[in-house]
Amino acid sequence: MNVRLRAIIESRGFQRSLTLLIAINAITLGMQTSAALMATMGPLLIAVDNAILWIFVAEIAVKLAVYRTSFFRDPWNLFDFAVIGISLLPVTGPLSVLRSLRVLRVLRLASTVPAMRRVIEGLLASIPGISSVVALLFLVFYVFAVMGTKLYADAAPEAFGTLGRSMFTLFQVMTLDGWSTDVVRPMMEANPYVWAFFLPFILMTSFAILNLFIAIIVNAMGEQQDAEQQAEIAEITGSTHADNAILLSEVRALREEVRALRAKLP
Repeated sequence: MNVRLRAIIESRGFQRSLTLLIAINAITLGMQTSAALMATMGPLLIAVDNAILWIFVAEIAVKLAVYRTSFFRDPWNLFDFAVIGISLLPVTGPLSVLRSLRVLRVLRLASTVPAMRRVIEGLLASIPGISSVVALLFLVFYVFAVMGTKLYADAAPEAFGTLGRSMFTLFQVMTLDGWSTDVVRPMMEANPYVWAFFLPFILMTSFAILNLFIAIIVNAMGEQQDAEQQAEIAEITGSTHADNAILLSEVRALREEVRALRAKLP
């Protein structure tokens, strides 16, 4: 029985049906935000929402019965379990604020769609590299914020009056959101050479350090994809990377023996 249930829940048709239900649930949750739709279709939308929720609960229950304790070893299963558990919390009384958390069910698309899952796994794999870039970015921010506070606290106190204001202003400059019209050009009226402070900061942050984020994420996703391809090849061929290395060494040894035999021939 467990084998049959496992084959069903791991089948492509089951996964596609689950993805369709999540998409339908996302639409119904969005429709429930409209007062006009709730006035005309409220009971139907709530009924559809509850029906899909209990289908998800049944899915989790079947997976628990099939996988047992191994269910909790998969991070994606834990994610699905947490999302469905939050959806089952009461939404009346002091916990009524949790009603909005029902939309978290839409995030299950990330666990059911393989392409989304690979993206998230790549992002998680890039966290160590990203943390180093964040530390470097903070250092650059801190240095320029201290310099900006000392240089322009009197000229522009609303932007550089304190260290906190300086860091917030530099964050706005880094995002290139009104950095010229709102920050730099008004300051250039009193100090025409203020651009010499901001241009190096923009080049270092917006065009250099932030691009490191993209490079690290792309590299992590590439490594994740390579690892998946190697795992698929190993599963198909029934060999691992170590087995391939042993096979190559044996082929090289055979070549050396053939060369030695050829050398002995007249």
